[in-house]
Amino acid sequence: MSATLNAAAAAAVTPGAEGPACAEPLPVLGRDVTVPLVTGGEVTYAALDYAASAPALQRVWDDVAAYAPYYGSVHRGAGYLSQLSTDLFEQSRVTVAEFLDCRPSDQVIFTRSTTDSLNLLAAVLPADCQVFVFETEHHASLLPWTNAQVTYLNAPRTPDEAVATLERALADRDPYGPALVCVTGASNVTGELWPVRELAAAAHAHGARIVLDAAQLAPHHPVSVQDLDVDWVAFSGHKLYAPFGSGVLAGRADWLQEADPYLAGGGASRKVTRRVGGEDAGGVDVEWHTTAARHEAGSPNVIGVYSIASACKALKEAGFESLVARERHLIAKVREGLAGVPAVRVLSLFGDEAPRVGVISFVVDGWNSSHFAAALSAEYGIGVRDGLFCAHPLVRTLLGSEPQAQGECGAPEAAPGERSLNAIRVSFGAGTPDEHVDRFVRAVGELVTDGAKWQYRTEEGRCVPAV
Repeated sequence: MSATLNAAAAAAVTPGAEGPACAEPLPVLGRDVTVPLVTGGEVTYAALDYAASAPALQRVWDDVAAYAPYYGSVHRGAGYLSQLSTDLFEQSRVTVAEFLDCRPSDQVIFTRSTTDSLNLLAAVLPADCQVFVFETEHHASLLPWTNAQVTYLNAPRTPDEAVATLERALADRDPYGPALVCVTGASNVTGELWPVRELAAAAHAHGARIVLDAAQLAPHHPVSVQDLDVDWVAFSGHKLYAPFGSGVLAGRADWLQEADPYLAGGGASRKVTRRVGGEDAGGVDVEWHTTAARHEAGSPNVIGVYSIASACKALKEAGFESLVARERHLIAKVREGLAGVPAVRVLSLFGDEAPRVGVISFVVDGWNSSHFAAALSAEYGIGVRDGLFCAHPLVRTLLGSEPQAQGECGAPEAAPGERSLNAIRVSFGAGTPDEHVDRFVRAVGELVTDGAKWQYRTEEGRCVPAV
């Protein structure tokens, strides 16, 4: 923020003015919201679906509220609020770069989400680029590469197997040209951490680049572009306790600068002129920016960008060491609780001892997962996720031959000859109190032992309480 800006205004919109590190759950919006139970009464809502969207940090909400009166259009505006908002927007870029420990030459581009970030990268790949991606990826990192030659790698069963599988695939590629590896940092299904540093070393040893999908990693662990030696990293604000629909693609600038803009329009262009004379008279010539603006056409989501910067500062100030230690405590509670219920099978690629973030998926013998999730919500006030979690190949691999009864409440439709498949996912993070996890473990045991207390029916493919 420039020195000319009013000091009071600057203080009002500077994230991190206060907020000491805290070993307790970080304050989040919705922590006191109560929801009705079908069995009567109300209970404080237990939000255990962080892997889909994490609740906003109270700190982020307060920072955004302080900035809101000063909101203005960014870039090229002469007015005071435009200048202030532009400074805030560009300083947010610096904050994100520091959060990710980017290299000095890296660019930070603001997008709508991880999905948007990876589609942007897919759009700027050099001609004849080969892409290597494990079938275990979220659809956001599995599907964008439609204009490239894609090699889908089978699900590995150990981290070492993942590295060996990638090395073989890269060694066998022909012709030897530009190549990109896309890998997750933490699975959105199992929560397991992937050997990113080792995969990056394998990619670079074979002349390939690597992009890290950090959507599930960045909210739980520090991410250092330099330490992991990745070429790009992508993540979403809404999983990082920052609402308003923004994301990030950060990393090497060369492919981004050499490609046409992801979106053509205002802000991406440096100069536009009409052609005069010759066969092309009447058209336009465009000179595109070489900075991050090249791929940020249109009016940006200033509040979404600022909320990401605020969340980055809040997490760093809270201390990832403390946050990781507390999350491990919660993970142990959930895993020990589920292990005590014989009907429950936790899904895993790398085994029980694999390090993970607070994301755990499981199935329950005798229950369709949609039915079980509906009962957790309606009878206990617990929000989890059920289905295939936008990672269909991975979940199908993990479920193997696990059948789920056709026609049961909420059972997803299956083609003739196929089985109905889905699972339950519980996920948590920096804002989760122990009571939510304790209630979840107790509820799983009671539902398995005693069954649901209510009747349920299928409505538009979902299992809902019967009324």
